[in-house]
Amino acid sequence: DLIERCCRHAARLAQRLAAAPGAEILNDVVLNQVLARFSPPGDGDADAFTRAVIQAVQEEGTCWAGGTVWHGRAAMRLSISGWMTTEDDVERSADAILRCAAAVS
Repeated sequence: DLIERCCRHAARLAQRLAAAPGAEILNDVVLNQVLARFSPPGDGDADAFTRAVIQAVQEEGTCWAGGTVWHGRAAMRLSISGWMTTEDDVERSADAILRCAAAVS
């Protein structure tokens, strides 16, 4: 149940992020991992923008997102693995990430 729940939470988080302008989910979310990338409005540097969004999320503190490189591109790495993580936690985390991305814009 824990594994299936964490995988569902990851899929929901990916769905929420993918619906936002400038956000892209880089992986097939079949487990508990989400790789997201953010592009700035216009033709800015998506690598730098993604790293800035990650930093903003880390400073904001609602959830933790780490940085990684996926196929040569900067990405935000999110892992859902806490047994106490709820659907509300996922929604709050998605809201926080999207707020941070909008604030970096």
